[in-house]
This record gives sequence, structure tokens and C-alpha cells, in this order.
Amino acid sequence: MQKVVIIGSGIVGSAIAFELSSNPNLDITLIDHKPPGSGATGAALGLLMGVISQKTNGRGWRLREASLQRYGTLLPELEEMTGVKIPYNQDGLVKLLFAGDDVAKWQKLAHTRASQGYRLEVWDQNQLKSHCPEVDVSQVIGAVFSPDDLQIHPPFLTQALVKGAGLRGVKCNFGLKVDNFVTRAVNGDNNKVCDKVLMGGVSLDADWLILTAGLGSAPLTSLLGVELPMSAVLGQALLVKHNQWHTAGDFNPVITGDDVHIVPMANHEFWLGATVEFPQNEVIPDQKLLDDLRRRALGFCPSLNTAPVMLSWTGKRPRPEGKGAPVIEKLSGYDNVILATGHYRNGILLAPATAQQVAQIINNE
Repeated sequence: MQKVVIIGSGIVGSAIAFELSSNPNLDITLIDHKPPGSGATGAALGLLMGVISQKTNGRGWRLREASLQRYGTLLPELEEMTGVKIPYNQDGLVKLLFAGDDVAKWQKLAHTRASQGYRLEVWDQNQLKSHCPEVDVSQVIGAVFSPDDLQIHPPFLTQALVKGAGLRGVKCNFGLKVDNFVTRAVNGDNNKVCDKVLMGGVSLDADWLILTAGLGSAPLTSLLGVELPMSAVLGQALLVKHNQWHTAGDFNPVITGDDVHIVPMANHEFWLGATVEFPQNEVIPDQKLLDDLRRRALGFCPSLNTAPVMLSWTGKRPRPEGKGAPVIEKLSGYDNVILATGHYRNGILLAPATAQQVAQIINNE
């Protein structure tokens, strides 16, 4: 039985642990020095913007499509197995179009998606107003409705993945920080293998080591003698309460426009997010950018002006430098170390597809 050590229990690491746990030939340990989902995962809005993405082929679309298909079976599978109720919005996503936006581009995408088996609808102002009465249609020319895209609650999903993995035999070890690795050269090969993970006086044997710690992946690869340039892209969001939000019946989708997402939650609460900030030195939130985000949301949903702010959060997204996001590959110079990191703004969306690709790497050996 092969021993697999996964470092990082965010949405990606937890999805990998759950995916691999279906293989009876693997002895899996999931480790993290923090509780599951407390890093970038805990600061994510949980949008699955797959069908509405302009990517229609190549790696970007293949990953998105694989994830969307897997989510269709994964969510009910997890809920039945674990008893964890995973909140998710099945009303889809409405992307607002403004003056100057290329409507023909979206009509072409809708045609392409139809040929791929997915739905996209291009709405005019009247259709938008009838479906989303809170939107000030005088500020927009129409919208694109993507009913096949979802919004998921990331912490609950991560909790379910970890619990499901545990039920299938994965050992979870949280609260211990990795100190170092034991490596050796491979005979007749320029590469190395990592044999052990050292943490808090504990030594774990590893036939496979999977690094999926987001921004924490870079210092881990440094311990292995390989640099993995990664930058922290800051994001801020606001949680507001809007007791008078009007909907068309029970239809309450995510609304996105002018680079702002309005995400319905329970109890008449909504997330407004998220900023994209590239700090030069210290990673310090810029209050002006958060204020501007709210101003832009008010531009097309003016009733938010009376919605009190319940809280705000800040999160750091891992963005690889010199590589496309995400990084899913063997670590350079190592035969048994797999990187599954640097998902930037798409960690929730691409977690299932990432897990499948990691499983393929292991199964192909």
C-alpha cells in the first residue's frame, strides 16, 4: 500500500484527500498546521464561474468543465455520506452588460455552450428587470444568465470533504507544522524522492507527497531546494444585511457587474466582493478599494445604500509567478512530489478537477 501525505487542508487539499480515498491501495494522511479551510478557502465567495467563462477550449475550459461535472455528483454524494448540509445557490449567475460591452461576443458564447450541452441566455433590459427587480436597468443594456453555474459555501464544503475523507480511512493531522523533509537521490536518475515528512517530532513515511498549501506551498518547496515564486493577491469583501431585497418569486441568483459580485446568503445577508489588490510590499488592505467596490455595487443596485455592513473580511489569494494558474504538476527534480497549488481566484471552482488530475498522476505511475 502506497503512503500519500497531503500538506494543506483548504478546499483543494481536502478535495484531493477525498478523491484519493476511493483508492483502496493508498494510505493517506492529510496534514495542516491550521484548521481545515482557514486559509484562502475561508476567504472565498464560492463562485463557480465555469460556463460563463470566456474560455471555450484548452486547459482552462477542460478544468472548468471537469469540475462542473464532478460537482453535480459530488455535492449529493458528500451530503449523503457525511450528513453535512452544504449550502449552495442553484439559481445561477447573472452577469450585467453595460454600454460598450460586446453583446455579440456573449451571443456567440451562448451558441458555443449550447453545442457543449450548457445553457447561457442573453437578456435584454426588460428580461433583466423581470428576473432581477433590484437591478437599476437604466445603468445596463442587458445581462447574461448562466443557470449552470453555482455558488457554494466553501467552509461547509471543506468540512464535508474532510469528514468524507476521514470516513473512508484518511488520517487527518491538524495543528502540527512541517519542519523539514527527508530526501534521497534516485539511482541512475538526476531526480530525487521525498521519503519522510518531519513535523513536531513526528515522522511520516511518504511514497507520494502532495503540496497543496496555497501561499504556504512556496516555503515548503524551499525546504526541498526548489523555488516556487508565488505572490499574495489581496481580496476584501463586505457582508451586508438587506431585509427589503426584492426577488422574482424564489429566484435569487448571484449578480455580478462592474467587477463586483453580489452573493445572496441566508438571513437576508449578501456578500459584496471582492477587490483584487496587488500590494507592492506589505500585504495591507486598501480601504479606498473597498469603498470603491461598494460604490460600484450601488451603481446598479442602489437599494444597497441602506443595507448596514455586518462585517468585512480580507483574504490572500495564491498567484503563481511565471506559470499559469493553477500549478498541477510534479515538482521539478522530484519523482514523487506533486504540486497542486496557485489556484488564484479559482480554487473553489477547480478543486474537483485538480483532485482528478492528481489522481491521474498517481495512477499513471
